[in-house]
Amino acid sequence: MPGSRNSRPYVILNAAMSLDGKIATYTGDSRMSSPSDLRRVHRLRASVDGIMVGMRTLLRDDPKLTVKFARGRKPHRIIVDSTAQTPLTSYVVRTAREIPTIVAVTSRAPKNRLEILERRGVKVFVCGKGPLVSVKILLQTLRKLGIRKILLEGGGALNWSMLSSGLVDEVSVAITPRILGGEKAVSLVEGKGRGLVRDGVKLKLLNTAKYGPDLVVRYKVLS
Repeated sequence: MPGSRNSRPYVILNAAMSLDGKIATYTGDSRMSSPSDLRRVHRLRASVDGIMVGMRTLLRDDPKLTVKFARGRKPHRIIVDSTAQTPLTSYVVRTAREIPTIVAVTSRAPKNRLEILERRGVKVFVCGKGPLVSVKILLQTLRKLGIRKILLEGGGALNWSMLSSGLVDEVSVAITPRILGGEKAVSLVEGKGRGLVRDGVKLKLLNTAKYGPDLVVRYKVLS
């Protein structure tokens, strides 16, 4: 079983990607999902306690990380931002007093930035002393807050960090019928990767479904 399920939330990695595994083009365009799949995503968002993204996704998309088209919970918005560079003009900061918003940083983040974010209504969690946020510490902290289920909406770097640390329980990917290519396009999973196929993260297919032109595949993470 990935990670220790008693001390952290259940994590679902969710993404929309092209047939060749790109979640954004080299220009940063990430509008992959069909209207039918977008409704599925928002139903999924309404079922979780938190939505997690990385800094690159925040800078590229300025996402709202809210729920539309569905009734349910108002999930926490969780930003993994090691150096506290989340723009004060971003949607998540501007609405932090209305929607619970967490920024996870390391102890190396400038204290003045943390104070500014907190004054805007953002909850700041210091997770680790290294150059990057310890996602293990972050998840343990979130679980203590009562957050039991998280939707991970990448970036490729954060997706890899979570997968390689054994912190993802389920993968749900909508495949749009397009091929994008591009060395600088963003892939579903980036990072260092595995050197051998046999060492890859193992998955078990749970089900498939069609949403408009998109094919959604769900996997359980085995190891």
